[in-house]
Amino acid sequence: MFDRLKGKPLAEQVELLTRELVAIKSYNHTKGEAEKAEHIYNIIKSYPYFQKHPEHVWLQEIPDDPLGRKNVFARLEGKTAKTVLFHAHYDTVGTEDFGSLQSIAHDPIALLEYFKNYEAEERVHKDACSDEWMFGRGALDMQSGIAVHLTNMLYFSEKLDSLEGNMVFLFNADEESGHAGIMAALSEIKRLKEEADYSYIAAINNDFISPIYDGDNKRYIYTGAAGKLLPSFYIYGKEAHVGDVLTSIDPTVIASKINVRVNQSLDLLEEIPSEFTLPPSCLYFKEQKKSYNVQTPLTTRLYFNYFIYEKTAQDVLAEMKEVAEQVVTELEETSRKRFEQYRQLHQYPVREVYWNVEVVTLEEYLLWLEGQEIPYMEIIQTTWNEFKEEDPREVAFRIVEALQLLDPSRKPRVLVFFAPPYLPHNYIQEHDQVGKRIKDTLEKCLQEVSKSTGEVFEIKKFFPYLADGSFLSLHDDDKEIDSFKKNLPYLEKLYPIPIENIRSLNIPSINIGVYGKDGHQWTERVYKPYSFSTLPSIIQKVALELFKIDS
Repeated sequence: MFDRLKGKPLAEQVELLTRELVAIKSYNHTKGEAEKAEHIYNIIKSYPYFQKHPEHVWLQEIPDDPLGRKNVFARLEGKTAKTVLFHAHYDTVGTEDFGSLQSIAHDPIALLEYFKNYEAEERVHKDACSDEWMFGRGALDMQSGIAVHLTNMLYFSEKLDSLEGNMVFLFNADEESGHAGIMAALSEIKRLKEEADYSYIAAINNDFISPIYDGDNKRYIYTGAAGKLLPSFYIYGKEAHVGDVLTSIDPTVIASKINVRVNQSLDLLEEIPSEFTLPPSCLYFKEQKKSYNVQTPLTTRLYFNYFIYEKTAQDVLAEMKEVAEQVVTELEETSRKRFEQYRQLHQYPVREVYWNVEVVTLEEYLLWLEGQEIPYMEIIQTTWNEFKEEDPREVAFRIVEALQLLDPSRKPRVLVFFAPPYLPHNYIQEHDQVGKRIKDTLEKCLQEVSKSTGEVFEIKKFFPYLADGSFLSLHDDDKEIDSFKKNLPYLEKLYPIPIENIRSLNIPSINIGVYGKDGHQWTERVYKPYSFSTLPSIIQKVALELFKIDS
């Protein structure tokens, strides 16, 4: 690969590498991820520096991964222990959204020609006709980001005398789903810290950025990452024959009312000045009947994507429990009134019927089981062994369902818990001396670039999409983390997040991303003038300035 890059201007190198990487399929949770890792590894090995120092590029296998996925590491050694980590993910989403164009989803040239004649969306057609955009699955998210890092790696490998510190490059799997890549990488990043005495100043991710609104031409730089939780509800009602429907406790009604209160609710939105924040959104809502009969439903499941910026897992759990409590209180009152109206309408005798529904967190329910001397660990382990190959969210619900069935009274209940994944939120602490220096360094570099290029930059705290930078530092204290850990079923098996590694590394995370539009859509495209030409130079400048910070 080096022979094809040699002598070419920086922007041409980035473009060539982006096309090369887009052409190789690496859909999340497929064997294509492992193939992409091998390809990136071979590109790096072709560079003269790594020909001389083959031990400075290596593959890390993700432990117990059924697909054999790997992370790619490379390092350049500088004059001091100070170290900057560069990282990017190589997996992409699939191409089902391309429909009849799936055959050219990885062919930027063919897609460009198609969109030049595509008139259904004027903005897409206009961009294609400008010849300033590259289309293709992964062109934006984030093969172009990998290409920028690979090009800068080559650049710095030929200018080692200018490196006051070390550079570690990580290309990892599974960002689009469970984040197994970055979580496995933490142990390797920590090993370098301990064995090579590396002192990490900051990490630079270059995941994609996009306009926030129509006409927005700013380039956003982020000094942190939004977190994510998946608050989940297992709702166990009381079934009845449809001929006696008013005595039932219908879990779909409870779930529907929870969904109305939580889904896209601006009341739950974190309002942080100057930050682009998002409300919760429903990702799953399903009643569990497996076949037709005239019995009302007994159980319903739902979960929400919940971005967290300054809130904690403890905060979100309390919110979700409160919502469920309000819903079941209202349901009980409504059901009682409706039944009484119905009874009087038909002049039936008075009948005792109850619609009480308990709302508990998983932690509270497990404590109750312990108090009743009901052993539950064996049930959890048995359920795990039976269903561990299923989707982790499904496994979580299976475990919670098995626990609910341990209650001999079969009490109607809403169990509130967390399902995987969990992404910590973090941001540079500006009151901290190092954090302030990092922010000042960014501002200085961006001002210089703005003067020479005319680009308009704005620094924000939270990268608005999910990113692997979430796993590089942690703000929550032990009590707040415990709230998450105690409410995710069988955490040690289902989602063994390496909290201690994150805490011990605590690397400030910056996102200086490639620029484009329509990530995760079939019209995905990256803007070449900025992403291939301006961005690599910005990252070079910032990295060299970061080495001047006293850690």
